[in-house]
Amino acid sequence: MTSISTNKALALLGLVASAPLLSAAAPATGEVVVDISNMRSAKGVVRACMTTNAKVFPRCREDAASHRAVVPAKGATQLVFKGVKPGRYAIALLHDENDNGKADRALGMMPKEGFGFSRDAKVRMGPPSFNSAAFDYAGEAKKMTIKMRYML
Repeated sequence: MTSISTNKALALLGLVASAPLLSAAAPATGEVVVDISNMRSAKGVVRACMTTNAKVFPRCREDAASHRAVVPAKGATQLVFKGVKPGRYAIALLHDENDNGKADRALGMMPKEGFGFSRDAKVRMGPPSFNSAAFDYAGEAKKMTIKMRYML
């Protein structure tokens, strides 16, 4: 074996050895990975729900079949929904900065904490419709970014 082929063999071995590390970062089948951008602070938690039920969106807790996650808020926040079946889903996020389990409001209407929706659905005089935030999921590994927005 020449030194060139030895170097190639060592390089290939290095790639094969690092493959589990590379695949650990990528979503797996049945997983939806959400990277959350534009976090204004590392206080509290991010509460997330993903539902196929347009009637309850964005209040997914009314849907027993919804996927839910709570992760610590930090600069680079990521969450993973596992065991996701194919379907049409929408995701709603809340940056619950004081971790009190609810969306705090100023003057009874204006959100004081951050929020975000799949497909970066826009908020007008209330949360977006399910169809504005909905995406089709075929069961493959999926990764998306949702931008957190703050009104105050």
